[in-house]
Amino acid sequence: MLRILFFILTILILGFGFAWLADRPGSLSILWQGQLIEMSLMVAASIVLMIVATVMILWWFIRVLWTSPHSARRYFRARTRDRGYQALSTGLIAAGAGNAALAHKMSARARGLLRADQEPLILVLEAQTAVIEGRHDEARRLFQQMAEDPETCELGLRGLYVEANRLGAHEAARQYAETAAETAPYLPWAAKATLEYRCSVGNWDDSIRLLDQQRVAHVLNRAEAERLKAVLLTAKAGDQLESEPTAARDNALQALKLVKDLVPAAIVAAKAYLRENNLRKASSVLEQVWKLNPHPEIAKAYLHARGGDSATDRLKRAERLESLRTSNVESLMIVAEAALDAQDFKKARTKAEAAARMDSRERVYLLLADIEEAETGDQGRIRHWMAQALKAGRDPAWVADGFVSDTWLPLSPVTGRLDAFEWKVPFDQLEGPIEDGALDSAAIALETLPPVSTVETQQASLAPEQPRAPVSIVDERPAQVAPDKMAKPVTASPPARKVKPEPSPEPFFGRPPDDPGVREGGQAPADQKTRLKLF
Repeated sequence: MLRILFFILTILILGFGFAWLADRPGSLSILWQGQLIEMSLMVAASIVLMIVATVMILWWFIRVLWTSPHSARRYFRARTRDRGYQALSTGLIAAGAGNAALAHKMSARARGLLRADQEPLILVLEAQTAVIEGRHDEARRLFQQMAEDPETCELGLRGLYVEANRLGAHEAARQYAETAAETAPYLPWAAKATLEYRCSVGNWDDSIRLLDQQRVAHVLNRAEAERLKAVLLTAKAGDQLESEPTAARDNALQALKLVKDLVPAAIVAAKAYLRENNLRKASSVLEQVWKLNPHPEIAKAYLHARGGDSATDRLKRAERLESLRTSNVESLMIVAEAALDAQDFKKARTKAEAAARMDSRERVYLLLADIEEAETGDQGRIRHWMAQALKAGRDPAWVADGFVSDTWLPLSPVTGRLDAFEWKVPFDQLEGPIEDGALDSAAIALETLPPVSTVETQQASLAPEQPRAPVSIVDERPAQVAPDKMAKPVTASPPARKVKPEPSPEPFFGRPPDDPGVREGGQAPADQKTRLKLF
């Protein structure tokens, strides 16, 4: 573009100059060796311009002749290099596609057309070809050669890391990842592998330092880096809780500054405050997180923060949580559970039914069954709520990579991934049990609740059924029926049957049998007399 502008500018300057000379005519006289040469000024300018152009063309021609051997060599060298890069490109594509034969062929052709010391991609192609052909020893040798070259060091370490993981040499893989992370913290794979290993062994300080390096290198964005740092600080605080409660409190509070609704950090901070006998600050931390993220573990820690509290005191603390976050399922549930412990069945039932209307899940119906058992003891109503619990949705839990844990953990025990646990319904329980028919909603469950049975009805339903004694029946129907009786349809019940009692048992050797149920004098008890033989 600049050349075109320069050419246009030159033409304009020449045109302006010739126009200027044409407007100012004149003559030019040259006396050279006794000869007088006269010409106009325009002709003289044209001759000078032609001489300059001729000199430039002659100089270009001489230069081309002088540099032609070098130009020819450079042309053929560039042609060879282009063919080599074409073979290298084709080979890399073939290696990526898994075409081992074509990749091997293009690798040999590229090495013949290019120099390996000047083009490191040849080693990359040869290593990839060796990997897909199964020559892993050759691949490791090539990766090691690349790792020793500063230009290809990162690629060689990556290849060695992958090969070590393939062979199950996790310690070697960790060393390769740490080497790469120390020299190049901006490599995501190296930083991630090193961070997960340091976390798995509880090296939280080095993990936090490496995470800060990643943030400076812009490997992670600000939100992600702050989240991971908060998780690391929470894990560190959890390990320090028993031995250094003050340091654990500071780390947990720092984690809460980064992520304000991090439930595990709030629980650790509250426990650290309680070890310092500072109930007010412990309650304040839990209340602040409860406003942002009402979690059952927060409620549990809040209710049992002060040892020795009565059930009524815990109920008051539960109502305090409900006032901070109204119209919430967890708020209603914690009040209902505390009211049940305090034997306030009316409040417990009201809150539990309100929670069921908002979110009908298993925990709600199990709580209603507990309330029913404690208040009425009606087995029919208890079975009703238990049946609803079986059909309701499952309760959330700490889940990471399909693994369900009772407590929060910083790392996934399955994959070792940092910050993998989430509070949600496990995948295998999303749909609940498979049953025919639609699931009853909370409103239907409340409407179909059976009435409370009386005490006599409950005792009768719970009493074991008495075995019936066998009877012998004597059929005394008449042998013949009168003709006038046969004309009428028989609508009455069958004729009554007389019961023929069995004779009492004979005494054994002149005395009653040795049976506590047999009375003296050969008289059997009433229940034994009623045993009759059916014939």
